[in-house]
Amino acid sequence: MASPTLTEVNVQKGRGTMDAIIKNFPVGDDGRPTQKEAEDAVRVLLRWAGDDPSREGLIDTPARVAKAYKELFSGYTQDPEDVLGRTFEEVAGYDDIVLVKDIPFYSHCEHHMVPIIGRAHVAYLPNGRVLGLSKMARVVEIFGRRLQTQETMTAQIATAIDETLRPRGVAVMIEAEHMCMAMRGIQKQGSTTLTTTFTGTFKSEPAEQARFMTMIRGRG
Repeated sequence: MASPTLTEVNVQKGRGTMDAIIKNFPVGDDGRPTQKEAEDAVRVLLRWAGDDPSREGLIDTPARVAKAYKELFSGYTQDPEDVLGRTFEEVAGYDDIVLVKDIPFYSHCEHHMVPIIGRAHVAYLPNGRVLGLSKMARVVEIFGRRLQTQETMTAQIATAIDETLRPRGVAVMIEAEHMCMAMRGIQKQGSTTLTTTFTGTFKSEPAEQARFMTMIRGRG
């Protein structure tokens, strides 16, 4: 069965299907432009912006941009299930909140392709198995290195952990500054957007949500 196209995934997202939100895009050469095509596209943008891509300072820019994009959007070639697949069951009966907070990330707005800079706070309530702590940060990294909206990224992280680990609940908060607000349009620097997603016990029990928020703020 063929992998979904970008358009198909976006249509599915628009219908509200959470499984579509965490699908990966096709990996490899299938359907992707070549390196030369990517570099040619950068040259077109440079000319459109009003500069000369053949001048000394810009002559190597297309290759540099293509290389940078390969790194900045490397999340498309990574599967969060691979990261979350290994868990540990020898936890000596521990069943309370596991929280990794202040995970820094850099993403890009899917509307303007300018940076989103923020921090993620990720917690879950174990149900017999726990993740390696670095895996939670890796999941943030995978979804961050894709074109994003903050709301979608928050839901993606929570859903990936919830569906793979099957804990009693997952809580995710993201705080971020959007350069599309700071650099263009309204041009309001320093404003922060906050989004949350809760599943399971975190969603059904307000006291657990409050405990999560308190632990993030370091007051408990």
